[in-house]
Amino acid sequence: MPEQRLPGGRDPLAEARDRFLAAEPVDRSVVREPILASWWRSKEWNVAADRLDLSYRGDPNLDSTLARSAEPVLRHLFEQLDGQPISIVLTDASGLVLRRFTGDDKLERQLDRIMLIPGFSYAEDIVGTNGIGTALESGGPTHVFGHEHYAERLEGMACAGVPVRDPLSGKTLGVIDLTCWRRDADPLMLSLVRSTADQLNQALTETSNSRDLRLLQEYTRACRHSGGIVLGLGNDIVMLNDHARKALAPADQAALICRATETMASAAGPRGRWRPPGAVTVDLPSGAVAKMFCRPVGELGAITTAVDSAPLTDGVVHVKLVTPATVPLPEAAVSRATMSLPGLVGGGAAWRRASRLTEASYERGEWLVLEGEPGVGKLALVRAVHQRRNPAAPCHVLDAAEAAHDRDWLAQVRAELSGGTGLLVLRHVHALNARQARTLAGALEEVKAAGRDADLLVAVTLDGSAARADLNGLLRLFPGSVAVPPLRHHSEDLRDLVPFFLGKLSQQGRVRCSSAAMQLLLRHTWPGNTAQLWQVLKQVVQRRRAGQIQPEDLPPECWTVSRRVLSPLESIERDAIVQSLLDHGGNKIRAAAALGMSRATIYRRIHEYGIITTPAG
Repeated sequence: MPEQRLPGGRDPLAEARDRFLAAEPVDRSVVREPILASWWRSKEWNVAADRLDLSYRGDPNLDSTLARSAEPVLRHLFEQLDGQPISIVLTDASGLVLRRFTGDDKLERQLDRIMLIPGFSYAEDIVGTNGIGTALESGGPTHVFGHEHYAERLEGMACAGVPVRDPLSGKTLGVIDLTCWRRDADPLMLSLVRSTADQLNQALTETSNSRDLRLLQEYTRACRHSGGIVLGLGNDIVMLNDHARKALAPADQAALICRATETMASAAGPRGRWRPPGAVTVDLPSGAVAKMFCRPVGELGAITTAVDSAPLTDGVVHVKLVTPATVPLPEAAVSRATMSLPGLVGGGAAWRRASRLTEASYERGEWLVLEGEPGVGKLALVRAVHQRRNPAAPCHVLDAAEAAHDRDWLAQVRAELSGGTGLLVLRHVHALNARQARTLAGALEEVKAAGRDADLLVAVTLDGSAARADLNGLLRLFPGSVAVPPLRHHSEDLRDLVPFFLGKLSQQGRVRCSSAAMQLLLRHTWPGNTAQLWQVLKQVVQRRRAGQIQPEDLPPECWTVSRRVLSPLESIERDAIVQSLLDHGGNKIRAAAALGMSRATIYRRIHEYGIITTPAG
């Protein structure tokens, strides 16, 4: 990559970095904004700029789902590179290097010198700005070339990293990174590592789907053969049968789930051996006493936590109540758990659980964090709970995304905190920079110190995948946290959401959804969640103002089942392929000819974009 030079041969980026380290003004036209933000984080973490201060963190776990799924993908890429001076690196969610593939001896020796090797962490708070740690902090694709690195010893390198996410929970599992010499850096590095990450995400999806199906089958079989309480527990899945929901208060359900998870984790021994825990007695919050029997499902230790690498096991749990609750659950509380909140619909287990937890936290008067992907309905949920529990009190909403260009935003927050009542919702707090987050945390601490938290409930919403370490001081002020599930985790609610939204967007009953169109909607993975569903139906109603919505009325994005977020160019190509297929009755050869594509290309694109060629009837 060509470099600009100042008079005398000085690199302007190196000059900007020196000025930054000397606390002098930096020309922002020279330094990219994501790099400058990373420099600030590195400085606040007191990362050494003149040396690498790394220590061995321990043997990496190569038996995790991430490591095993990545092995064939990375080896295939390694073979494709065929001895090129590029290294392929896989890390976990903490930046700990798990695997490294290098085809060039000289580059390999350099990577050993800078300790980019398995067992060492390249997290940003340890190494400073780099393709691995900065990708983890920013939550998105990142490239760092030459003098953009914070540490001097990395100035001769170039790297591009992309986070890898769990296909179910959306949590970051690790990073795929390509590293080479700065002189060999190419902008296409980022495209290559993105495509590799997509392949790994697909492999993880297939693994997750098989695990989830196995768990569902065992859970369903247990429910058929048992008239009692049955739970199904996975890494990010909780299933309860009707008997469990009717017989147990929400607090008892949570206690059982927590105890069952701990029991199965402790019973999963080394080398995947299961040590049967036998019957486990559990004292429940309601005063009831239960006996619990846990049985593993599938492969043990296939999933590991990002924190301590303890094995997590899918399992089915049978529960028998030995002693009933000493304090019966009020009838009103039972009925409330099955009611929809004002202005909201949805009866899926994941959505009901988030609703119950939010309402329980509100009733206790606790400040609350609502986490979830964009568009899942975090604000709508907390507003609906407020409307039900305290409809006469005001509800004020302030968006932290505005703090970047509105200098008065924090002043508005302080004004609400000093004199407001009811509910204050602070949206998108992950958009705050470290300095703003500390200022907000200080203002909230003052409210608690003054005892005003009894008069004013505060809730914050954030995208969990964008959360950063510098938000910890703010989030510790909130005792409760609720994960609002993505729409794909309660897709059964589409049958209620679609007619509900259509009723809002058109006169009641004028526009309906046909069963064929509903099947397409149910098969879509909705990366934009409920907000995306609303926009799709709004777009459809603008064209179909009466009658039934048919599959051809749906936009091209609904004809795909891929969870990958497409680039603008990819979206244009996908839309063109879908429209051509519709125009030619699903005939791929004629559709390809109309687009000027080869038959092989259109087949490949249909597979890559997850395009549905015929809707299920």
